[in-house]
Amino acid sequence: MLKHFLQRIFAIAVVVGLLGSGVTIAAETGRHQRVGEVDIYYGILPAQVAGKHEPTHEERTMHGGVPGGRDKHHLIVALINKDGSRIVDAQVTATVTELGMAGTSKPLEPMRIDDTTSFGNYFAFPGAGPYRITLEIRMPGARQPVEAVFEYRAH
Repeated sequence: MLKHFLQRIFAIAVVVGLLGSGVTIAAETGRHQRVGEVDIYYGILPAQVAGKHEPTHEERTMHGGVPGGRDKHHLIVALINKDGSRIVDAQVTATVTELGMAGTSKPLEPMRIDDTTSFGNYFAFPGAGPYRITLEIRMPGARQPVEAVFEYRAH
């Protein structure tokens, strides 16, 4: 029962944060961009959230497992076509750079949660920032990647 409850809480947090009220929040916090015909939303959750799942739960093992440390966070990206459908077949790479420091680039892996697909991976956010999050999105058949740059500050 606790396992199901934690799964639902995580799924609700992702959906609400990225899609539900995310449209309104994104406009206010800069967690949304429209590039061409693609709406790009992102969210950041502490890695410990995924670490609270049962050891056999898929979210405990995705992206190579939940990393330890207080500064580790799960970057989650949702991609939406102009018709409102989810983009599920893109290749997404994120580069997280704390200003004045070297950046870290990683592929964002597809994640299927409650019949929706997002992309994610773990990154270190050791300070308050600001951080630059650069997303490179390669769509099947597209000649050029879609690029979005966000600024993030930990609260």
